[in-house]
Amino acid sequence: MNLGIEGKSALVLAAGGGLGRAIATTLAQEGARVAVTDIDAEALRETVSQIEQRGGQALGVPADMSKADELLSVVSQTRDRYGPVDILINNSGGPPPSPVSGIAPETWRTYFESMVLSLLTVTDLVLPDMRTRKWGRIVTSTSSGVIAPIPNLGLSNALRSTLLGWSKTLAREVAADNVTVNVVLPGRVATQRIRQLDEARAKRENTAVDRVVADSVSTIPVGRYGDPQEYADVVAFLASARASYVTGSVIRVDGGMLANI
Repeated sequence: MNLGIEGKSALVLAAGGGLGRAIATTLAQEGARVAVTDIDAEALRETVSQIEQRGGQALGVPADMSKADELLSVVSQTRDRYGPVDILINNSGGPPPSPVSGIAPETWRTYFESMVLSLLTVTDLVLPDMRTRKWGRIVTSTSSGVIAPIPNLGLSNALRSTLLGWSKTLAREVAADNVTVNVVLPGRVATQRIRQLDEARAKRENTAVDRVVADSVSTIPVGRYGDPQEYADVVAFLASARASYVTGSVIRVDGGMLANI
């Protein structure tokens, strides 16, 4: 299937590794001109290198997503290189494991700025061009915890849930301008982040990481963790011309893990 995004300008946030990198490289393979950002400059260079080695076009702009001026610079540099952003992939790193109670207000504020406010800020920066040009795709990557809260991921469950209400509301506001807005939820996809969470759980429960993994896999009907490429393929479709009638949706990529209807 031709996704119809060759020559489109894409911006992928938090693309220094994991799901963000997989999404960026997949969009580039489909012919999009991709700008990527991450706080880790070295990891970002690796993402750009992987895209270029496969014949794609990539621009890396290191940035701290909690700082509005740096986000403005990311969008400005993307526009200077590739023109107005056609495709925005809202992605962010995850907070450390924690219960939801007893968290200091400063911690809530810090992660709200980097995980929520940053995505809203970038979206508002690129949206006017999308609406004027009558074409745009906004895909926000969150967590399965917004459907079924994950134990000991209190910060993530609470903050990422905010993005669902925002996304659904925005989808209705911009639909007439041929701008789609969707949310994608990863289940247990094999990234460094998931490995870290498994290791943290193993430490809390005083057990082996392999046992934690086996326990997690037992809850997934397909019987394994997902591959980042499987997740990126779904995001790429939602970012494509082919998905023009899909908006305001929440798509699960979890191997059937979530039992909720």
